Amino acid sequence: MFGCLVAGRLVQAAPQQVAEDKFVFDLPDYENINHVVVFMLGTIPFPEGMGGSVYFCYPDQNGIAVWQLLGFVTNEKPSAIFKISGLKSGKGSQHPFGAMNLPQTPTVAQIGISVELLDNLAQQTPVANAAVSSVDSFTEFTQKMLDNFYNFASSFAVTQAQMTPNPSEAFIPASVVLKWYENFQRRLTQNPLFWKT
Repeated sequence: MFGCLVAGRLVQAAPQQVAEDKFVFDLPDYENINHVVVFMLGTIPFPEGMGGSVYFCYPDQNGIAVWQLLGFVTNEKPSAIFKISGLKSGKGSQHPFGAMNLPQTPTVAQIGISVELLDNLAQQTPVANAAVSSVDSFTEFTQKMLDNFYNFASSFAVTQAQMTPNPSEAFIPASVVLKWYENFQRRLTQNPLFWKT
């Protein structure tokens, strides 16, 4: 049902099932891993109203398992990229793997997936800095960049009466910049990734 991918390594498509609704992937040499991709294989969907919480587990200095919530995957969001480098210094969070004695090795971490109700997933708070930048942050950046460009260009606007002739300089009407700005905003709202086509 699930897969796990670390850049430069083979795809893991057979997690260890540790309970009816809980699965884990081992991550050997985890200290050299920056990002992990967790995804659904597309063979078996989640049951209606269910999704999967994704956790990162690493052994602390005493060999005790520390679990941190990274995020989730669902039928509507079947894959996610998580940044795990830097999380090893954080504190653990509440997790559903507590009663299980999963073997801990100093150089092996784990990714755990717990199948849960979508309502429960919506109430969980992932550890900070685990989510890799999303379309929403890209869209926000693009919007702020557009606003900044339009404000900057508009600050140089002059009327035709104020213009001094200069044969070596081209002038663009402010209405053209405004039209471009509005068109770009509209296209960004319709499809944040339109610029890739």
